[in-house]
Amino acid sequence: MIDLHCHSTFSDGSLTPEQLIAEAEQIGLAALALTDHDTTAGLPRFLAAAAGTAVRAVPGVELSVDCSSGVMHMLGYWMDLENPELVRQMAWIRDGRAMRNRSMLEKLNALGFAMTWDDVQGFAGEDVVGRPHFAQVMLQKGYAKDKNEAFDKWLGDGKPGYADRPRLTAEIAVALIRQAGGVAVLAHPFSLRIGKDAMASLFIELAAAGLAGVECYYSEHSADLTKEYLAMARQANLVPTGGSDFHGEVSPGIRLGSGFGGLNVPDEVLAQLEARRG
Repeated sequence: MIDLHCHSTFSDGSLTPEQLIAEAEQIGLAALALTDHDTTAGLPRFLAAAAGTAVRAVPGVELSVDCSSGVMHMLGYWMDLENPELVRQMAWIRDGRAMRNRSMLEKLNALGFAMTWDDVQGFAGEDVVGRPHFAQVMLQKGYAKDKNEAFDKWLGDGKPGYADRPRLTAEIAVALIRQAGGVAVLAHPFSLRIGKDAMASLFIELAAAGLAGVECYYSEHSADLTKEYLAMARQANLVPTGGSDFHGEVSPGIRLGSGFGGLNVPDEVLAQLEARRG
């Protein structure tokens, strides 16, 4: 059993890299990829924690990129973290996220929420500040009853307290991942909310740009949808990968390795994906 998509406290997950490895070992995962949002900061600890265990740690990242239908998520695996262009682009992404966070704080203050940057940073600690930390402040101060309400009313995409940030294009993200020696995979395609024909065309288009795989096996994909994506992946000569998108307490009900209970990513997917490395 393998899982090629999860998040730690370095983005919006609730478990540290070390805790993720411990959980993976306990449930018998053969391999686990850490794919935090727009940051590789947790990977050194993740890889160190896996040393000496039966879990193969796969270094990864999940980049938010622009596309015609909105925001697309691109997974990258096995990148050289010291690649100069990767370092430069990740710094650009990090700076954009910092500006977004400050903008969100200003919006929330203007809406009447009495919170400071120190409040938000206090929940983040050493982790990268993100919307879940804003939600925690709102809960603490009684502005929302739970995280879902905070996102549904104020912090979700397009809500009054939301602020956007600059992103790479899908093609640039794929090229960046490949240039750094990695392989690029389209994450949870269902989230794009486009039709079957458009999705099939997108797979072919991104494959031509260097995409290696697509996340066919996913916690929120139905059996029928998984079959559709598997067929589209074969047509586009893409490796069908998969993962739970585990976040811990942030996404109740989704378990590492098995998603909502029925997820089963074939072990052979990992070797197929690794064979696409340049």
